[in-house]
Amino acid sequence: MDQRAAGVILRTFPLTETSLIVHWLTPEPGRLSTVAKGARRPKSPFRGKLDLFYEGEFSFVRSRRSDLHTLCEVSLRDTHTPLRRELGWLEQAAYAAALIEQTTETESPLPVLFGAFTRLLKTLPLQPPQPLTVFAFEMKLLADLGQNPDLAGASLSAGAKQILEKCLAADWPELFRLKLSPAQTTEIRQFLHGFLIFHLGRIPKGRSHALGGA
Repeated sequence: MDQRAAGVILRTFPLTETSLIVHWLTPEPGRLSTVAKGARRPKSPFRGKLDLFYEGEFSFVRSRRSDLHTLCEVSLRDTHTPLRRELGWLEQAAYAAALIEQTTETESPLPVLFGAFTRLLKTLPLQPPQPLTVFAFEMKLLADLGQNPDLAGASLSAGAKQILEKCLAADWPELFRLKLSPAQTTEIRQFLHGFLIFHLGRIPKGRSHALGGA
């Protein structure tokens, strides 16, 4: 029996000359992988519906032998087209997606993280690319994983602590009103880099690009 879900595409890559593997983030059942058979054919019903950060509803049939399920139908809700107008927005969205894939288990509910990521995709084009966006997503992801830093005991300036507290509590429109000094940007970048390395073991390669060299 088909199952239905709402989701956003984190990544796609070819499986064969005619088929694609599509990685989704959904609130329920979380991260999952599907194969879109024939999606690369010119007359495929999937044509124009499967691309990075496309959001919509889809149906799939679960595999009994693996965690790669068969994609049946896709109904688009949002293609997040404005992201493609600025490389910096794409780099920040791609880093967030890579961080999600690295830190979460497949097919485990992720409603909070799904909400944070889809709101990020919608609000990124409302502001020029800035390091604060990356810091805020890292903090929200860590909080959802139950690994948020103990800011009270951290070796950070009072201003940097206040910014990171806002990153946890505030939504994107409010966060975009914050202004970081160059010194605060450097301080927070170094602090979160060390924290992520210690707790996650490694950081996706795209972080430096997402931060714009900050």
